[in-house]
Amino acid sequence: MLTLQNVFAGYGAGDVVKNISLNVKAGENLSIIGPNGCGKTTLLKAIANLLPFRGDIAFDGRSIRKMKHKEIALKIAMLSQISGIYFSYTVFDAVMMGRYLHIKDRLLGLPSDHDKKQVMDCLAAVGLSGEKDKEITKLSGGQLQRVFLARTLAQEPEIILLDEPTNHLDLKNQIELVEYLKHWAANGRRAVIGVMHDINLAMRLSDNLLIMKDGGIQAYGKVNQTVSGEILKKTYEIDVALYMRESLKIWEDIS
Repeated sequence: MLTLQNVFAGYGAGDVVKNISLNVKAGENLSIIGPNGCGKTTLLKAIANLLPFRGDIAFDGRSIRKMKHKEIALKIAMLSQISGIYFSYTVFDAVMMGRYLHIKDRLLGLPSDHDKKQVMDCLAAVGLSGEKDKEITKLSGGQLQRVFLARTLAQEPEIILLDEPTNHLDLKNQIELVEYLKHWAANGRRAVIGVMHDINLAMRLSDNLLIMKDGGIQAYGKVNQTVSGEILKKTYEIDVALYMRESLKIWEDIS
């Protein structure tokens, strides 16, 4: 579905992402973890073709360099971290923005009944149907994050790129979001690639895990074959084994 071969990317002066190769299959959830500044978000932006890269990134065997921006946007959607700047749209209108590429070439450029149903289905999926007429400036951070996820879903992509998707969410909504994303990827020809801060959430979501350090691959593969106290200590330069054991126990107790 998505293949990266020897990908390097950065912001001008030097490479932030260094020699990344991986393969994401349909139905897969891949989480990317690592310390701040290791290149996780830069890698997502390269996959979305939002910044220059060397090497090759291909969707279904076709290099994204040969795809038009609209083609990429219809296949790959990126949900970034919430910024503090956004306009006072209603929840419904904010999610309808995810339908833009499906509407723009239509006569008069007006949303159809199908578009409206898609928006309501996406709001239902994130538990915000009852807030559809509320202005997004009046939402909590957790609600706003779910609005932006619904907007991403309304785009109907095949791959969703998530940058710290559980920021601003309480524990209940973190668990619900992770379980929803697993269900979303498993139904249809879809995949999720998420940059995660919380290692336990990453493990809960993922089929495969990419651990990055200094722009490169520290470890990559199945979760149960990748995560170890030794790898995490090398990556984060602290002993996180005790934290992992205690927090995993909490997940088991509340699931």
